[in-house]
Amino acid sequence: MTPTNPFMNVDMTKFMTDFAPSKMADQFAKFAGAYKLPEMDVDSLVEAQRKNIEALTAANQAAVEGVQALATRQNEILQETLKGTTEALTDISKSEGIEDVTAKQAELLKVSFEKALGNMKEMAELVAKSNADTSKAISGRIAESLEEIHVQAAKIKKQKK
Repeated sequence: MTPTNPFMNVDMTKFMTDFAPSKMADQFAKFAGAYKLPEMDVDSLVEAQRKNIEALTAANQAAVEGVQALATRQNEILQETLKGTTEALTDISKSEGIEDVTAKQAELLKVSFEKALGNMKEMAELVAKSNADTSKAISGRIAESLEEIHVQAAKIKKQKK
C-alpha cells in the first residue's frame, strides 16, 4: 500500500467554489450576538469580519489563479522544448562532417540559452503578478480595518464622556 498525502489530493478549484465566506460571517454574527459586550458595536465587528473573510477569499482566489497560470505556462514551455529538441536532433543528424555538427550544436546551445533566459524572466513576471494580485486584496483590507478600529475607538471614547 502506497501512503498518500491527503493535502495533495485536494481540488483547489472545488474547494474555493465550495468556500462560503457569508456562511462564516453569519456564524460569527450569531456567536457574537449571543454576547452583549459593553461599549462594543457588535454589528460593526461582524461586518468587519465579513470583509476580512472576503479579502482572504479574494487573495486565495488570486493565488490559485496565479499557480494555475504558472503551471499552464510551464507545461507549454515543456512542450515547446521537447518539440524544439526533436527538431534540433533531426537537423543535427542530417549534418555532414564534424565541422557542420559542431556549428549546429553551438547555434543550438546559443538559442537554447537565450530561450531559457526568456522563459525564466516570463516565469518570474507571472509569479510577481500573482503576488501583487494577492497582496492587493490583503493590503487594501488592512487599511480599511485600521480605519474601522480608529472609528470604533472614537465611538467608545465619546460614549465614556
